[in-house]
Amino acid sequence: MKDQVWDEFLSGLPLILAGPVLQHTDSESVTVWLALRQPCQVELKIYETTDNGEVLGNDLCTGSRSTIALGKFLHVVAVTAHTTKQQINSDRIYAYDLQFLMEDTKEDTKLQQTLQQALCSSQFPTVNISYFAHQKPTFVLPPTQLQDLRMVQGSCRKSHGNGFDALPILDCLIEETASQPRCRPHQLFLTGDQIYGDDVADPLLWVATNLGDALLGWEEKLPVGRREPNDVVYRMPKDLPAGQRAEIATTQAGFTAGLHQQRAKANSHLLSLGEYYASYLLAWSPICWPTPLPTGKEMSGDRSVRKHWDREARDMRQFIHTLWKVRRALANIPVYTIFDDHDVSDDWNLNQAWCLRVLGRPLGRRAVQNALLAYGVFQAWGNTPEQFTAGTSGAGLLAAVQAWSDSKGTDTTAYEAIARYVGMPSRDPLTSLPTFVSDGPVLILERHPEAITWHYTVRSACHEVLVLDTRTWRGYPADQKAIAPPMLLSPQAFERQLTIPLQATAQQQENYSPLQATFIIAPTNVFGMKVIDWIHQWQLSKDKVFSTDVGDAWNIQTEALAQLLTTLFAQRQQVIVMSGDIHYSSVVRLSRQSHSPSATPASVLVQLTCSALKNEEPLTRLIHTRLKHWLLPEKPRYWIGWSKSPDMVELSAKQLPHLRRGTVSLPQKDSKKAIASLQEDNLPSTPPDWVCALEWVPRDQTRVSPFGVEVPWLLPPWRRARNARHQWLQPFLLWRSRWFQDGREVVGLNNLALIRFEATSSSEPNAIAQYLYWFSPWSPTQLVYSRFVSSLSPNQTLLAKMQPQPCVQPLGQQDVSDRSGL
Repeated sequence: MKDQVWDEFLSGLPLILAGPVLQHTDSESVTVWLALRQPCQVELKIYETTDNGEVLGNDLCTGSRSTIALGKFLHVVAVTAHTTKQQINSDRIYAYDLQFLMEDTKEDTKLQQTLQQALCSSQFPTVNISYFAHQKPTFVLPPTQLQDLRMVQGSCRKSHGNGFDALPILDCLIEETASQPRCRPHQLFLTGDQIYGDDVADPLLWVATNLGDALLGWEEKLPVGRREPNDVVYRMPKDLPAGQRAEIATTQAGFTAGLHQQRAKANSHLLSLGEYYASYLLAWSPICWPTPLPTGKEMSGDRSVRKHWDREARDMRQFIHTLWKVRRALANIPVYTIFDDHDVSDDWNLNQAWCLRVLGRPLGRRAVQNALLAYGVFQAWGNTPEQFTAGTSGAGLLAAVQAWSDSKGTDTTAYEAIARYVGMPSRDPLTSLPTFVSDGPVLILERHPEAITWHYTVRSACHEVLVLDTRTWRGYPADQKAIAPPMLLSPQAFERQLTIPLQATAQQQENYSPLQATFIIAPTNVFGMKVIDWIHQWQLSKDKVFSTDVGDAWNIQTEALAQLLTTLFAQRQQVIVMSGDIHYSSVVRLSRQSHSPSATPASVLVQLTCSALKNEEPLTRLIHTRLKHWLLPEKPRYWIGWSKSPDMVELSAKQLPHLRRGTVSLPQKDSKKAIASLQEDNLPSTPPDWVCALEWVPRDQTRVSPFGVEVPWLLPPWRRARNARHQWLQPFLLWRSRWFQDGREVVGLNNLALIRFEATSSSEPNAIAQYLYWFSPWSPTQLVYSRFVSSLSPNQTLLAKMQPQPCVQPLGQQDVSDRSGL
């Protein structure tokens, strides 16, 4: 497709290219995000409904906003309607509608389109984004009672990843309960990797490059070279074709995705602004996908290249086939997001070495800024619309990006303003390397005070959700190697993202009923499998940190983990962490107790992990089965920790009796010496302030979902025919049998999580359940679910193993000659 053909292609599309996506929604405002083909004034109206959503009632409030021009054919807006007199209430279904007012350049008049008109075109004559006859999208606020709350989470959605896309399952969950305000899902949290900047399918990059340039109306000049301005040359995105970017992404941009014999993951790395923009449109809507996709024969004369292209093109066609369900779901539930590394590139800000390697090179810095800008206008705007009102940093960003687009990528003042607002670190004028500043004992990337805040808090009548930014606020050790694992939150970030928001909730309680639950969105896991910790420690000892993301796990940096637990439990007795990132789903429970039994009551943290929406791997498929808990079961783990100068050290089960008798030799609190001192049996030091124990919650037996029997929407015709030809093989594939697939610890296939509270012994919700929905290997068109249930009370049995026995000399005061226990 030539440039002119792409322009004609875009001209024939409906007004709405992606969306509407319902975003931040509370009792006083509703925000809806859209991407449009031409500039408009967009009006949003919120309606009451009756008969459980079936009949539209009075309009409750109205809001309007003009679009921001990202390019010739790309205009985005997050429009907010604010209530003035009557608030939006819980336990009721509301609807919304959109009107579009635009210029008719030929007639010099105003044109108006309804939502339905803006969704449709000759190529898309019927588009359905509603569950009701009135054809309006609907939503409900979180309920007043915790037992009625329904939250959904997911992460890691790679369009050509293995397996079926699990995000369309959300549409099934909403459709099943659309008319039941207390039962339908109330909020969706996407906890990272909504798109992949690295590991991009060749057909996807081909579309993204051409579509991105056509959307912008100009071609970006990408700076290729090691240092500015001495050796920089400029290349257009089309000069860097799909499947041929590994060298430039690795050596010129400095990205680490292609290191350690993983060059294929950088072959089609996103680089240009248009490519990042296009990737969001292609991930959320079927509208901008050209059909049919080119064949491998049309793209290359090389046989292996053609074969690879055709395989990925088949994956793309399957992905596109179910996008209509994704689009409808995102229009009917408040959506909240946060980035992780792949939204930019693999290992983004992993450690100080990555920052120096990538942000010190012109192309690496440009690509990171492009990715952050795309995240800002496609995700962050709707997460925190108040940051994008007049006079804010967000408003400055929107003005700068429009100026950058108007100048066709030549306005350096606009470019520098974008860098300032998205928080790109300043550079040393002599070396062009990013600048670091001190934050207590660690270093952080220096950013402008006007930079947008990516973390945020969502509050409702029954719960609060603190969404953490663990990518741009990392604390890098000042006295260790550049590859040393960082604190995922620096001391300053702990204060801003956790301490202050947790304290603010108490001050706002006059507006809500008493707080019933606290959720923390941590994109990377707080606790993972023991074997993964072993691998990370081994890779760290070999200085190979980029191949397995060493530094992204909280418990590799024990000071940061101890600080996290201390900060959370200083404010809350119960905390629920939602995370993703690791391509398997699970539930773990941490019980924590002051080491003095007479101190404050024990606390509990439950971690709900959901990953991946579409990126299952051979290893995750293996640990999904019974084989994992047969060969390498997850056993309880135990730590001792300190609150002042935070740190913690893991103890083995054999050391627990000595800890209880007060005869174990305690390590120094210096994290560099902690493990060594434990192994060398040094003299006792400071007694621990607290102890904690971790356990894995087993999953219940797999069940078939009520809406999951032979789902007709999943397979396109060509896929159904192929499945039918191989159906006779199913009884002989023992590893796909239902019995073998019923593992106990994790779900390792693509999945989506529904979270709810459940009662156990009384009417009050004292347990939390995560229902994980996935496609069964024994019948690919069947939807099943696995249920994990964790108590919200500490496990006193595990904690008792770590408490001092009565009438025993206090810990840390035993005879210095006693070195037993190790």
